[in-house]
Amino acid sequence: MATDFKSIPIIDISPLVAKCDDPKRVQDPDVLEVVGQLDQACREAGFFYVKGHGIPDSLIKDVKNVSHKFFDLPYEEKMKIKLSPAAGYRGYQRIGENITKGIPDMHEAIDCYREITPGMYGALGRVIEGVNQWPHDPPYIKVLMEEYISFCTDLSRKIVRGIALALGGSADEFEGERAGDAFWVLRVIGYPGVSQYKWPKCT
Repeated sequence: MATDFKSIPIIDISPLVAKCDDPKRVQDPDVLEVVGQLDQACREAGFFYVKGHGIPDSLIKDVKNVSHKFFDLPYEEKMKIKLSPAAGYRGYQRIGENITKGIPDMHEAIDCYREITPGMYGALGRVIEGVNQWPHDPPYIKVLMEEYISFCTDLSRKIVRGIALALGGSADEFEGERAGDAFWVLRVIGYPGVSQYKWPKCT
């Protein structure tokens, strides 16, 4: 994979989204163009942005708004859904609690995963068994987030179908027993403004 790309590619995947389940999708030049762009992005950059994804703008706006409302709550309220081993490592993390390469991250977050029933992934998955923790305030956050998750998981299936075609396989190559029962992660992140956080003094 090349590492000298100048920017992360932005791919309009609307043709793939529109014809993802069409048996004749591989004969559509617009779909094949998207497949080619996915192939190039994965080989050269390893990352890509998408537009034309079909997730309603109104839902994205509502998700952002409800996230702001949660993070604006008093600390004591947010801690009612504190992340813990007993909760399958789902829930709220305060500012600085998440560590990256030994350095506390200056953000707060709600961690959500696909809900795991006991024994679903055997002993390996035991630590993340459980259900997601949602706050009572804002009261509609659970409904909005679960709707958003549903859109995102369906979108990911469509993108993976394009990647399967790019690899020369059938569109459903990564479905069924091979990878059709995917695990997902959602992290809702809040970054405090400079005025909201007391930064440590430099010495």
